Amino acid sequence: MVLKFVRNALGLVIVFFDWISRPQPIRRNTNEQIEAQAKLNGHALYQFFACPFCVKTRRAIHALGVDVELRDINKEPRHRQDLEQGGGAVKVPCLRIDENGSSRWIYESNDIIQYLNSRVVG
Repeated sequence: MVLKFVRNALGLVIVFFDWISRPQPIRRNTNEQIEAQAKLNGHALYQFFACPFCVKTRRAIHALGVDVELRDINKEPRHRQDLEQGGGAVKVPCLRIDENGSSRWIYESNDIIQYLNSRVVG
């Protein structure tokens, strides 16, 4: 019980510092923004709100200036089930990529960030 309280409190502190120190997103003209966003259609990030590695991944997404659907597996049991069945493990962050009729799952914040940078920035 105490451990859960400490973990939740630390998570909220991390989220607060993320909020006050969030990086500036990349600025693009309208056509470039539409093109960058289109590269991430069919992508969803499975995550917990206060998980430090999820915060790190969300910061990178914010810095890229794009939107990725966020699926909180603590708030929506269906997302947790999808993650376990499709990805093979209940571990966050995990990026689901739906392309060409199939799904691919990327775990580990550094791998997700590297993939997103290569996809959006090139």
